[in-house]
Amino acid sequence: MDFNELEKVRVQKIQKLKELGIPAYPTRSYISSTIKESCEAFEKAESTGSDQPIEVTIAGRMRSLRIMGKLAFTHIEDGTGRIQLFLRVNELGDQLQFFKDYFDIGDFVEAHGTVIRTRSGEISLQTTSIRMLAKAISPLPAAKEEVVDGVTVKHTGLSDPEIRYRQRYADLVVNPEVRNIFRTRSKIVSALREFLDSHDFLEVETPVLQPIYGGAAARPFITHHNQLHQDLYLRISFELYLKRLLVGGLDRVYEIGRDFRNEGVSYKHNPEFTQLEFYCAYFDYLKVMDFTEQMIRYAAEKALGTTKLKYGDVEFDLAKPWNRVNMREGILEKTGIDFEKYPTTESLAAAMNEKGIQTKPGLQRGKLINQLVSDFLEPTFLQPTFLYDYPWEVSPLAKRKPENPLITERFEGFIAGMELCNAFTELNDPIDQEARFLEMGRTYAEDDEERNPIDEDYLRAMRYGMPPCGGFGMGIDRLTMLLTNQSTIREVILFPHLRERDKDQEDN
Repeated sequence: MDFNELEKVRVQKIQKLKELGIPAYPTRSYISSTIKESCEAFEKAESTGSDQPIEVTIAGRMRSLRIMGKLAFTHIEDGTGRIQLFLRVNELGDQLQFFKDYFDIGDFVEAHGTVIRTRSGEISLQTTSIRMLAKAISPLPAAKEEVVDGVTVKHTGLSDPEIRYRQRYADLVVNPEVRNIFRTRSKIVSALREFLDSHDFLEVETPVLQPIYGGAAARPFITHHNQLHQDLYLRISFELYLKRLLVGGLDRVYEIGRDFRNEGVSYKHNPEFTQLEFYCAYFDYLKVMDFTEQMIRYAAEKALGTTKLKYGDVEFDLAKPWNRVNMREGILEKTGIDFEKYPTTESLAAAMNEKGIQTKPGLQRGKLINQLVSDFLEPTFLQPTFLYDYPWEVSPLAKRKPENPLITERFEGFIAGMELCNAFTELNDPIDQEARFLEMGRTYAEDDEERNPIDEDYLRAMRYGMPPCGGFGMGIDRLTMLLTNQSTIREVILFPHLRERDKDQEDN
């Protein structure tokens, strides 16, 4: 392990501690309370006029250090809060000099003493003993201050996004707002679970390693089981397994877990991401729309305490009903093209070209319609909006509309121009489902990433009878982006996927 000059000094301190018989990384800590609990106990005693001293043993990471002759002040921080340690030679004797010699910012320490309020009004621990719990070798990135237009501006010691994502551990230590994002994310997930559980949904787990991938239009990651001599796929969706459970009599099921898609990386895409999917017997897509509004509103209220939010420059209120836009009508209004009048790929492409809309060679009709949605509708969906009634070509698992078999009962939800969720009235006719799988096989080229193999076992399950049902899928990462006002998915994933860097780049 290579150390820089500052790290070498700290390594030397570890060696000196070892020579003194004092471990730099002792096995046990003997804390009696958290920092938050200690402060709350003191404030309660203070408010009631009690003169009973609040004596505690607490622990945390040193975040600041001031040495003033026979005094020293350091702030320590645990997962619940921060407190100042007030160290005097009066209480510590020779231990104060020991502290000055061997303790640094970043170290984890354990301190015992009495909680007091200093003359400046700050709650502090008048420390009577202190010991090392874990010596930090690498100094934490230091914050910097500069005066801008007469105002002191504090810059975090770790602001470069690339370094922050690669060293998330350091990012979390020095940037409290980042910790808050992930605390909020956890609250969002808990709220979604709470909402679904309260509506009699059963949380289940389905295979991550699958012999056949399906349920979404995406390229999978492939792995190999050595003992079974079998190629397997990391799942791209939970859908086909969750719907098997509906066949088995579990009428309301959901799963929150990781999906893996071997595709591009962008501000809203990561190769592995967290997904919520639920399936409910006797729901259709209209009921799922209403349920979605309620669920996302509930998650915002529980996690943030409000439904009035802002994402970038877009302000929206989740307490209000979502807009609902029919796809055919929306495209017609924005482009003048009625895609139902152009039943073939060639005729639709010609109509688009006449309007000056360039099309890529080889795109099938369904993908041309998706292009119109992406280019002309999605950017306009700033307020919460459901876009509904999709062509069957891009909805192989959705039920056809009774009055128009070329259209399916499917919707996608959008906020601030970003797709958030996808839902169907699920197809439960095994004969129609098999026909669609076969049609997709004929339509998509062999190397098309949206081409899926036919899952014969899923068709077998459907033949036992699947109740009419509604299904829903939503990316937890994107919902967290929207609710925490983060412009990139990397800000809401603790360890996002990044390109490889060579050793020289890492060291610089």
